[in-house]
Amino acid sequence: MFINNKYIERKNKDKRKKKSNKKNNMDKKFLFIFNTNKKKSFSFHFFKKKKQSKLTSDFKEYFSYLYFIVFGFVLCLFVLFMLSGFKNYFKIYKELYKLIDVYSEISNKYYGDLSKEKLVDSAVSSMLNSVGDTYTTYSDVENTIDFNENISGMYEGIGCTVSMNDKKQIVVVSVFGDSPASRAGIKKDDIFIKVDDKDFSNGTSNEISDYIRNNNKAEIKITIVRNGQEMVLNVKRSKVEMPTVTSKVIKKDNYKVGYINISLFSSVTYSQFNKEINKLEKDGIDGLVIDVRDNNGGYLSSVTDICSLFLKKGDIIYKLKSDKKIKIYKDKTKEKRDYPVAVLINKGSASASEILASAIKESYGGEVIGVNSFGKGTVQRTKQLKDGSMIKYTVQNWLTPNGKWINKVGVTPTLIVEYDKDSNNDNQLDASIDKIVSKIKK
Repeated sequence: MFINNKYIERKNKDKRKKKSNKKNNMDKKFLFIFNTNKKKSFSFHFFKKKKQSKLTSDFKEYFSYLYFIVFGFVLCLFVLFMLSGFKNYFKIYKELYKLIDVYSEISNKYYGDLSKEKLVDSAVSSMLNSVGDTYTTYSDVENTIDFNENISGMYEGIGCTVSMNDKKQIVVVSVFGDSPASRAGIKKDDIFIKVDDKDFSNGTSNEISDYIRNNNKAEIKITIVRNGQEMVLNVKRSKVEMPTVTSKVIKKDNYKVGYINISLFSSVTYSQFNKEINKLEKDGIDGLVIDVRDNNGGYLSSVTDICSLFLKKGDIIYKLKSDKKIKIYKDKTKEKRDYPVAVLINKGSASASEILASAIKESYGGEVIGVNSFGKGTVQRTKQLKDGSMIKYTVQNWLTPNGKWINKVGVTPTLIVEYDKDSNNDNQLDASIDKIVSKIKK
């Protein structure tokens, strides 16, 4: 092979040049790497700064979490306090610690059987009894249900009342108008012996009433005895409005005197009373007797509305006293009456009945006949608890239109008439009719 020395020399020169370039490149590369290290050094310082920022960010993030947890807790407490009327539960807990301590000890360590529900009921009842007020009381769930049914004037059933007779038979005392019982054909004096084939011939009136009310069936089968014959009637259960008002017309000396009996001031009493008085006035009555004997009261709003039917606008119905402040409640309606009215009372007439008697006596100028009423001059408020039980407590005193407090005294009649048990007639009612007729004649 022919080799040109110049070529070889040039080639070697080129190689040396490349080697030098390579070396230079390596130097450059090294320098680059060195610069990179410098950059890394720079980057390291930058990284340190970045790491510090990340730590700060983590701290801020942690602080934010903590902030929102604390804020959420405080917000929840605020909402709870707001919903509870901002009660001081810490203070209450401190005050009730003894009660909680005893309950915890006895419920967890007592060796025998006990009812935690009864423990709580007894504690609440004792607490309210210690107030020393007859009308501040506790009612368990069952009694609360009965109370609410009575005061609302509505219940689930068939619409009749029963009682035990001398032969210990369950007898129908009355049948409500337009009720499931009346539509099914049940009549007064029918004897109940079975319900849904369950024998009640040896039972009580309360037992059969409870069974019918608490029965979830839409229709029940009642076996009765009427005039010695046994009959089976199918009765549909439904919401029933309890009649609290009854009326009639009594004629005396060619005058018509209306008679209205109010057994309770429930939520439906005003509408029933309004209906009955309009019916009596269509019959052309000349005066009216309102019988509230043995009526122990009810809703304040109910008696207020009834009083407003008689008084003139602006007349005082009653006054409420609380914390030395007296608020006067006046008639705000345009409706009024001007014929003679008498209210018939006895020792069983209380609360709302006494408000009616006082308003008719002092603001209407009517008569109150009978004997001194019960004498309940306080107003109660109720609170239903979460388990369905209820507390009732006194909040105010009420005064008559003239400012009298009748508590433990009662309303004094304008005409005192003692009830004569030996009389064949209702002598108190007779005296009321005579009084109204005498006023009509004047």
